[in-house]
Amino acid sequence: MKISWRTIVLWSVPILVIGFFVWQGAFATNTTAAIGNNTASARMTYGRFMEYLEAGRIKSVDFYEGGRTAIVQAVDSDLDNRVQRLRVDLPGNSSELIPQLRENNIDIEVHPVRSESAIWGVLGNLIFPVLLIGALFFLFRRSNNIPGGPGQAMSFGKSRARFQMEAKTGVKFEDVAGIDEAKEELEEVVTFLKQPEKFTAVGASIPKGVLLVGPPGTGKTLLAKAIAGEAGVPFFSISGSEFVEMFVGVGASRVRDLFKKAKENAPCLIFIDEIDAVGRQRGAGIGGGNDEREQTLNQLLTEMDGFEGNNGIIIIAATNRPDVLDTALLRPGRFDRQVTVDTPDIKGRIKVLEVHARNKKLSPEISLEAIARRTPGFSGADLANLLNEAAILTARRRKEAITMLEIDDAIDRVIAGMEGTPLVDSKSKRLIAYHEIGHAIVGTLIKEHDPVQKVTLIPRGQAQGLTWFTPDEEQGLISKSQLMARIAGILGGRAAEEEIFGYDEVTTGAGGDLQQVTSLVRQMVTRFGMSDLGPLSLESQTGEVFLGGGFMNRSEYSEEVAARIDSQVRSIIEHGHSVARQIIRDNREVIDRLVDLLIEKETIDGEEFRRIVSEYTHVPEKEQFVPQL
Repeated sequence: MKISWRTIVLWSVPILVIGFFVWQGAFATNTTAAIGNNTASARMTYGRFMEYLEAGRIKSVDFYEGGRTAIVQAVDSDLDNRVQRLRVDLPGNSSELIPQLRENNIDIEVHPVRSESAIWGVLGNLIFPVLLIGALFFLFRRSNNIPGGPGQAMSFGKSRARFQMEAKTGVKFEDVAGIDEAKEELEEVVTFLKQPEKFTAVGASIPKGVLLVGPPGTGKTLLAKAIAGEAGVPFFSISGSEFVEMFVGVGASRVRDLFKKAKENAPCLIFIDEIDAVGRQRGAGIGGGNDEREQTLNQLLTEMDGFEGNNGIIIIAATNRPDVLDTALLRPGRFDRQVTVDTPDIKGRIKVLEVHARNKKLSPEISLEAIARRTPGFSGADLANLLNEAAILTARRRKEAITMLEIDDAIDRVIAGMEGTPLVDSKSKRLIAYHEIGHAIVGTLIKEHDPVQKVTLIPRGQAQGLTWFTPDEEQGLISKSQLMARIAGILGGRAAEEEIFGYDEVTTGAGGDLQQVTSLVRQMVTRFGMSDLGPLSLESQTGEVFLGGGFMNRSEYSEEVAARIDSQVRSIIEHGHSVARQIIRDNREVIDRLVDLLIEKETIDGEEFRRIVSEYTHVPEKEQFVPQL
């Protein structure tokens, strides 16, 4: 077992304290050793000693310890006048004793204090403080290497950035997939550093800063690691939160120290992760901003593009909240480029899956393209987690390779949560089955709705049953007819409960559906202009509380318009509800058959579902997105 020096020093202090008292006890015992060699076990009080002296029974007296103790030879009449050696503790003021002993012709002998005992006593008193001071000094020296230790009390203003002359992150641009546009921008930055003459020949100057913007998990930090691995120049990396401390002036001091070190190693790269921790808008806080954070931001602005400039330093920063950053930080000359790192499309997802599947054992039946089609909106981190979950399920099921079954279960787990205990056959299970079949049948029989992927009664997370739809890949723009189809599909579950069991038997299972559809319809009315109110945008996206939003928002329309908005929201929802109920009434026979099958199998995939529905009614053909791979 390895024991650190710090542990040894911490344990040595109490050991030294105990040793000191043992040492003192040893000296105290040693000073009486000479007395103990000449004494018997008996003692005599000073008063009895004076009585014996007056009676002439004292034969001799030996003085020890500077006159504080005496060993006397006395004649005891009770023991046949036998001579005894007795110890007497003398009082501090006994100056008349010596003349009295001489008057009685008693032998006197004085034994001086041994000089070596005094020397050892002095050493014993000095050695403990010296050892204690030495141990504390050693501990203080060791704490200099411990972050936040007492030895660093004077180094708060030093930058905590990790520095590498040539960063060996183990990540290259070939390890980054699915974000080709962002990678191309940053490859150009690396080329600037390696071959600057290629650009300076035509008058181009090196960009001072690149801001990576995108949702969490899309690969912003991974891109920074790839730049560090490819550039071959000194590389500093730090998080935005490491600038700000509770002590005034520390953040600005760390910024100055970081750029001082960077200028000494120029050309170099500085990577600041989560820059929104220090770069938020100044003066936007409620009741005044954080002055220490604002001073840190002011120093950062000055260092990036101030009076002196920072030639040869390229700053790369990452954030998923560009809307909160100060405008002075985003202007050209500080961050010349803003590179959007968004979730990958289907081609990007295939490339990301190829990267993460390198060390996974996949069965031949697995198609990465099929996985990519099933995961629209997944980020690179989501896809990595998906394959990892599939590998864990494969190991748990004692299989040799990952199959599509594990992939499907992993997708369900990532999106909806862990699989729960299947429901027992009961009224509740049948009601949930009708609810889920209601979603699926409405979504299948409306042309503009996304095709159903599968319906299941296996609980996941908080949901007792789930209906999955495969959304169109290219859904950057959504038409009104598609939104109306979604509204009807979302309300299909409640419509099925009402038609099958009656209004008095509806359950709370549609609570989430109603919240979702109300939010969607309100955006149609107030933001997208898809109502009888006309093409008006009446509401903006809600601001964040720390930016002053959320408190005392001024109404952007009159009370009359607010009433009309509520009326339009109700009208659109009622229309979608009536469409869903009509579809349920017209297809009761196939719904009953599908419910019985779902209760028996617990899961029906989309192909089987559409095949059964087509036996009873016409299923409109959906417009599927087919990417050019």
